[in-house]
Amino acid sequence: MDPNNKILLTREGLAELKKEHNELVNVKRPSAVARLSDARDLGDLSENSEYAAAKQDLSFIDGRILELEEILHGAKVITNHKKGQVDVGCKVTLNTNGKREIFTVVGEWEADPKERKISHESPLGKALLGKKVGDKVEVEAPAGRLLYKILHIE
Repeated sequence: MDPNNKILLTREGLAELKKEHNELVNVKRPSAVARLSDARDLGDLSENSEYAAAKQDLSFIDGRILELEEILHGAKVITNHKKGQVDVGCKVTLNTNGKREIFTVVGEWEADPKERKISHESPLGKALLGKKVGDKVEVEAPAGRLLYKILHIE
């Protein structure tokens, strides 16, 4: 991870990643180790599909733990933002084609389109950063260019 390119997280995002890390370290990894041990006891490892699957699962869990530790160690938590302009952690109400949409601008590790959380690195997120109420932004989307007007920032 590039030390000059900090990972941005909101407090909520940091809490979610810590919760996932805790679950992996204290619940899922011990369970995967026990499963691997049980599978090893089944006999011939060369034809033991349960052993291979358990080993693969443990490897995946260990990889995710390392990834989370790197993120948690190097993350910058956004605790406040400039009043009146869009920044990471802001909830933004937009108008596009007469329709109101509300998005929360978050760090890339927190982005979740289903929850209307967009990354500050996404095309819309980048276009919104630093803008104020009343500003308009245009974003290239698969369906064509979309024009958004900022109605409210919290």
